[in-house]
Amino acid sequence: MLRITELKLPINHPEEALAAAIRNRLRITPRDLVRYTVARRAHDARDKMDIQFVYSIDVTVKNEAPVLARCRRDRHVNPTPDTGYRFPLKAPAGYAGPRPVVVGAGPCGLFAGLILAQMGFRPIILDRGKVVRERTKDTWGLWRRSELNPESNVQFGEGGAGTFSDGKLWSQIKDPRHLGRKVLTEFVKAGAPPEILTEAHPHIGTFRLVTMVESMRATVEALGGEYRFGSRVDDLDIAVDADGGRRLRGLRLQTGETIDTGPVVMAVGHSARDTFAMLHERGVQLEAKPFSIGVRIEHPQSWIDRARFGPCAGHPDLGAAAYSLSHHCKNGRTVYSFCMCPGGTVVAATSEPGRVATNGMSQYSRNERNANSGIVVGIDPARDYPGHPLAGIDLQRHWESRAFEVGGRNYHAPAQRLGDFLAGRPSTVLGSVIPSYRPGVRLTDLADCLPDFVVTAMREALVAFGREIPGYDHPDAVLTGVETRTSSPVRVPRGEDLQSVNTAGLYPAGEGAGYAGGILSAAVDGIKIAEAVARDLVGMGVVADAA
Repeated sequence: MLRITELKLPINHPEEALAAAIRNRLRITPRDLVRYTVARRAHDARDKMDIQFVYSIDVTVKNEAPVLARCRRDRHVNPTPDTGYRFPLKAPAGYAGPRPVVVGAGPCGLFAGLILAQMGFRPIILDRGKVVRERTKDTWGLWRRSELNPESNVQFGEGGAGTFSDGKLWSQIKDPRHLGRKVLTEFVKAGAPPEILTEAHPHIGTFRLVTMVESMRATVEALGGEYRFGSRVDDLDIAVDADGGRRLRGLRLQTGETIDTGPVVMAVGHSARDTFAMLHERGVQLEAKPFSIGVRIEHPQSWIDRARFGPCAGHPDLGAAAYSLSHHCKNGRTVYSFCMCPGGTVVAATSEPGRVATNGMSQYSRNERNANSGIVVGIDPARDYPGHPLAGIDLQRHWESRAFEVGGRNYHAPAQRLGDFLAGRPSTVLGSVIPSYRPGVRLTDLADCLPDFVVTAMREALVAFGREIPGYDHPDAVLTGVETRTSSPVRVPRGEDLQSVNTAGLYPAGEGAGYAGGILSAAVDGIKIAEAVARDLVGMGVVADAA
């Protein structure tokens, strides 16, 4: 099979035009084209008057060798890569060794558990929160009634923080083994739209993620895995040998139960602040890492569609327009858009009482009135929170608490019209853009809820973004604060074997440990960790052939 890349056609092309373009590229007759499938589809909207679809196509032809030889100078015609996943090993028949424990049922923990179950190791998956449907009810309790459950919310519970997001399924990670394809394939098996396998920027949305997470849990359980919800890990039992070597040998839950363990995957997500404190107290090596803080910005989606797609705005095959922006400021800071949600809503994302944090969420349809995105400023430990591995958490908490106070101490979020923010005056009335945040907003001055350097950088960057996307700096656009949970402020260093550098048997994983950023990269890291755990369980130091 051959793969053709960079095959471009107008967005309104007839179906038969794709086959004709394939034949022209390969210089073959209709009789020589056996079949083809779309491997990937993106769009190129740099010229708004001539938006094109850009395809990657897998093609079966008669007499493939001479066709490939004839196209040897065309770098966009090559043999189709093998993207199938192969298990590096399987549990030995009748395996009765230690059961691996996965702490956290977000994307990373979900895939670590799934892969371990598929390899025959019958994992135990612990999560401090609830099953996804009960968790959804608790989350709506905050959004509708200002009632926060600290153990069941946007951050904690089955599915992790990604369940209440845009459900983006792409990343910038290097993926030579095509592990991302394994993730997407498992999602489709669990009920995701098949289009996620071909779209250049696939997404799912919250409602579909809920049913998918349930389906994948059922698969893990059918393979011998076990889920335990309401099971927060509060302590570690670490053995120290005569030479000072440390090995994890057990977990203590908040219920008082202790679990003697084999390898433990620690996939707790970026908001498990109490868990990070416990790891630090128990001597597990941690280090502060960079993250970003800022606000959410909202515009009518129609404004963004027109700015990005011109006269093609509203075309059903283009969907809601997205954007990605970045600006290097005079004060040395970088401001960038983060987790852009076309046709979505801004949501309350705190997990701690007395604090306000925001995030963005979309459904699969992306048909809500507004587009929203984080507008955040990069910060780093050496410059902004030196001296302690948990200092970034203290910084997050400080500004989240300030936002809670300014918002009215009822989980309403502080908000401001963009024109007022740029002018340095509090907002008293809204304009044409209605904020989507629930339980509600309180108009104020967001400069009271952010560091001065963040405010200065954002004011410069938002004007620059208006030059890049006409209307982006419209005075009626709404800013809602604060956006602090962009990524984990902590990294748990791990060695080449993917275990903690100073605590054997502990496998830091995913976004919370500092090794992922989003659903897909977290899930891929979960696969890698599961493979490492499997090698540990069977006493192997190298990848073996699958059984």
